[in-house]
Amino acid sequence: MDVKLIQRLELAVARLEAVAGGIRPGGGAPESGVDTTSDPSIVAFDDMMAQFMSKVLAAAEKIGGKVLEATKIIEEAFLVQKELLIKVKQTQKPDLAGLAEFLKPLNEVIMKANALTEGRRSDFFNHLKTSADSLTALAWIAYTGKDCGMSLPIAHVEESWQMAEFYNNKILVEYKNKDANHVEWAKAMKEVYIPGLRDYVKAFHPLGPVWSPTGKPASAAPATAPSPKAPAPPPPPPASLLNSESSQTSSRPKEGMAAVFQEINSGKPSTTGLRKVTDDMKTKNRADRSGIVGVSEKGGRANSPSFSRAGPPKLELQMGRKWVVENQIGRKNLVIDDCDAKQSVYVFGCKDSVLQIQGKVNNITIDKCTKMGIVFADLVAACEIVNCNALEVQCQGSAPTISVDNTSGCQLYLSKDSLETAITTAKSSEINVLVPGAETNSDWGEHALPQQFIHVFRDGQFVTSPVSHSGG
Repeated sequence: MDVKLIQRLELAVARLEAVAGGIRPGGGAPESGVDTTSDPSIVAFDDMMAQFMSKVLAAAEKIGGKVLEATKIIEEAFLVQKELLIKVKQTQKPDLAGLAEFLKPLNEVIMKANALTEGRRSDFFNHLKTSADSLTALAWIAYTGKDCGMSLPIAHVEESWQMAEFYNNKILVEYKNKDANHVEWAKAMKEVYIPGLRDYVKAFHPLGPVWSPTGKPASAAPATAPSPKAPAPPPPPPASLLNSESSQTSSRPKEGMAAVFQEINSGKPSTTGLRKVTDDMKTKNRADRSGIVGVSEKGGRANSPSFSRAGPPKLELQMGRKWVVENQIGRKNLVIDDCDAKQSVYVFGCKDSVLQIQGKVNNITIDKCTKMGIVFADLVAACEIVNCNALEVQCQGSAPTISVDNTSGCQLYLSKDSLETAITTAKSSEINVLVPGAETNSDWGEHALPQQFIHVFRDGQFVTSPVSHSGG
C-alpha cells in the first residue's frame, strides 16, 4: 500500500478521534455544504498535514512528555483551522464581533498551548515556546483587508514563524551533538510552517479567506446574563453611531476661525457679549495666583514617576533579532539576559537609567540618551553612541570598535580584554577612557581623548595634531 495513502488514513483517524474528544466547535458534525473530498483547497490542506505534520508527530513520539503534548496541540489547532476553512465557504463575511466569535475555537487551542509555557520553567521550555509562538501563524485566517491592521496572509505566516524560530534555533544548537530526535523535531516543526503553511496560503488564500456571499450569516456571541465569575463583555457600539454623529455636525455651532468670520460677518458690534474686567479679577490682585510655588507642590512633582513624552517605555525582542529599549526613565535595573551573538540592541530616548546586557550580542546602538549607564559583556561588531549626553559605558569583555558621534560627556570603561578596541570620535566633547591598572588592586587610569586639533600645512599637505595644554 502507498505510504502517502497510509499517512492520509492515519490523519483521518486522528481527526475522528479529535471530533470524538469534543474539539469540534459546537460538537457533532459540521453543517457543511462543501464536499471536502473534492474541494481543492481542503484537499490541499489535508495533503499539507499528511506531508509535514506527520513528520513532526513522529519525532515528538520519540521524545514524549511535554514535547509530545505540545505537538498534539499543534495538530489540534490545524484541525480546527480546517473546520474553519470549511465554514468560511458556507458563511457570509462577519463583522468584528462575529469574526471574534468565529475564531473562538482556534483561540482556545492557542491559549492551551500558551498555558504550557507558564509556571515553572520546563526542561523543554524552548520546545513549548516554539509550539506556542508558531500557532499565531494560523491567525492569517482573520485577515479581512488592508485596513484590518494585519499583514497579508503570506507575510503574516512568515513573520509569526520568525518569532518562533528564535526558540527553535536554540533547540538546534542545544541538541546538535546530543540528541538527533530533538534536531529532527525542530527541523520538522519549521517545515510545517515554512514551506508548508506558507505555500498553502500562497496557493489558495493569498488575499485572505474567501467568504461566501450567499452563505448563512456568521453567528455572533450569544447574549447571556452576566455572572459574577465571568462578566459579559460590553456590547459593541450601535451601527448608527457614525451616522448620527455626522448628521449632527451641520447643526453644531461653528468653531475656531469659522466662528470668528461668522461673528465679523454678522454685522454686530465686535464688543457685544464681552464682560468688563474689574480690579479683583486681574491676575495681580488674585490671591490664588500669587506666583509662589509651595515646597510640597515642588517636592510632589519631583517625586512623581517620570514618563517620556516620546512614547511608552519598551524593553522587548522584535522579530527575534533586535532588542529594543526605549523611553526608560529612572530605571536602574534594566537587564537583557536572554541574548545571542546574532542579535542587536537598540537603546533610544532613555534617561537616568542603567541597562545590563548579560551575554554576547552583535552590536549596540545608543541614541539620544541622557545620564544613561550601559554595561555589556562582549560584542561581535561595534558599539555606536550617537546624540547622547552624560553617558557611561562599560565593556566587561571585548569589543572591536566603539564609535562616539555628536555626544557631550561620555565615560568609557574598558576591560583588559578590550584594550585593543578602536575608538572613533566625531563632533564630540568630554570623552574620557578609563583603563584598568597593571596590577590587580591598582587604580583605574583615566585618559581624556582630544577634542581640539591643530592643522598645519607642511610639505604640500596638512598635518593634524591634537592641542596640548601646558601649565605655566
